[in-house]
Amino acid sequence: MTPTTEKKRCHWASGLDPEYIRYHDEEWGRPVHDDRHLFEMLILEGAQAGLSWSTILHKRANYRKAFARFDPKKVARFDARARAALLKDSGIVRNRLKIDSAVTNAQAFLQIQKEAGSFDRYLWNFVAGRPVLNDRPAGMGPPAHTELSDRISKDLKKRGFRFVGSTIIYAFLQAVGVVNDHSPDCFLAPKRISGGRRRRATKIAIQS
Repeated sequence: MTPTTEKKRCHWASGLDPEYIRYHDEEWGRPVHDDRHLFEMLILEGAQAGLSWSTILHKRANYRKAFARFDPKKVARFDARARAALLKDSGIVRNRLKIDSAVTNAQAFLQIQKEAGSFDRYLWNFVAGRPVLNDRPAGMGPPAHTELSDRISKDLKKRGFRFVGSTIIYAFLQAVGVVNDHSPDCFLAPKRISGGRRRRATKIAIQS
């Protein structure tokens, strides 16, 4: 029996890529409260813009090395020479705007930590500390963005973040478990309402 037939997974993780399966089973949708991990996922989701998540996932180890294991204090200090070196690094997506935004986002990230005590506290305050459990019919895909991601995106942009459009932020919220979007027939789908806020998904921003 192959890994893909042992358990029923979300459609996007039902292929044969073992890294995709591991990411789905061990990370995606699980609540994250570690600031460095939150920063990592925010930068990686921004790097994905216009690309596939598979591309970024398979470059993740390279990103960790290139971006000081996603220590926001170190990334915030990347100067012009460091950014130029990243543009020559074939292990990451060599896009000047994305590289520059990682540095300025690190600086904005540190400011939030200073104001709120932690980025974790800032982020989870949007959902009163409890993950949103989306309630949608089987076969209905997750939304591309929601009112929640719209609000967070707007606030982050106001604080100077870039590559944080609502669609990117919704993917980020899914990744770090602020939203649990495992499909109803996935073995990781939430089984209980207690401990999370269940919201019925609407058709307003559904991806085709």
